[in-house]
Amino acid sequence: MAGLYLHIPFCKRRCIYCDFFSTTQNEKKTAYVSSLCRELEMRKDYIGGETIETIYFGGGTPSQLSQEDFISIFSHIYKVYNVEPDAEITLEANPDDLTPEYITMLRSLPFNRLSMGIQTFNEDMLKLLQRRHTADRAIHAFNNCRRAGFHNISIDLMYGLPGETLDSWQKDLEQAVKLHPEHISAYHLIYEENTALWKLREQHKVAEADEDLSVSLFGTLIDSLSAAGYDHYEISNFCLPGLHSRHNSSYWTGKKYLGCGPSAHSYNGISRQWNIASLNEYIKGIDGGIPAFEIEELDLYTRYNDFVITGIRTKWGMPLSKLRREYGEELYAYCLRMAQPYLKQGTLEIVNDTLKLTRPGIFISDGIMSDMLRVED
Repeated sequence: MAGLYLHIPFCKRRCIYCDFFSTTQNEKKTAYVSSLCRELEMRKDYIGGETIETIYFGGGTPSQLSQEDFISIFSHIYKVYNVEPDAEITLEANPDDLTPEYITMLRSLPFNRLSMGIQTFNEDMLKLLQRRHTADRAIHAFNNCRRAGFHNISIDLMYGLPGETLDSWQKDLEQAVKLHPEHISAYHLIYEENTALWKLREQHKVAEADEDLSVSLFGTLIDSLSAAGYDHYEISNFCLPGLHSRHNSSYWTGKKYLGCGPSAHSYNGISRQWNIASLNEYIKGIDGGIPAFEIEELDLYTRYNDFVITGIRTKWGMPLSKLRREYGEELYAYCLRMAQPYLKQGTLEIVNDTLKLTRPGIFISDGIMSDMLRVED
């Protein structure tokens, strides 16, 4: 089983914190969709004929595409690939794009999961982040999607926003729980270099949340969503029982995936590949039959490091028998040796021959993972 990721780079305008590849050259959508369909055909052998069990339209803002765009893309997918009948098919969407008419159109397509980029229900924060929707618009869009028959909806939230307090974050969480989405992803705001937000910080117009507040916000997130019945299955992801993101989980469990579109990444078990982060160069390369991409062949240590980074961050942890079998005795012993201080500290535990983070360990997971990585001697 494998996953398929489609990067849709178009946005009406860029949010001030975003460093994902995107563009406002919306006049190029038709040419882009054509190139994307060509890439789907050109790279059909990348995943070795495996059945597609998840399809994910990410961005950018995939909800900027029209019905005709989606029909063209889906027709190529189903023509070229063997797609599992109950495949999880997700569309990332901005709340302001989800009009009743647009939602009705989406229901006519194979989508069975929506991921809504709400970020916050605080009006002042939405304006600061230059989001196009209001809190009311997001709530109405969510409810309209529910009434239209979407029964698997994820929402994205952000915390650590400029000027945010525990009280304002708690209100965001209360509103999110009230909607009762099947899935919630919550990410701490990052000041990515050269974004508009990063420049505001450099000009001292906004300030980052300090470490103590960030820890408190994260703790409140875990406690609030756990109390509401959500399963904390990955550091930044929560779901109602059994409704984890099958697509994102494939990244963390080492499954193959094909990424199409500019800046999209792919993984086939032995190498990673990523397309050029340029709309014009992407279209030129695909249309000319010479795709612009880079590739990294994965040696033993790199594959081991990927196994650590992806496995330890989930509730499923790192199966030690798989570590020993696939990466050898030397790396198995190294991993356990580096984990020992954290096992004694109580931030890691071994349950059923699986190495996992404990609740305290989640708060220092970056440091734990960093210590367990192996670099060339």
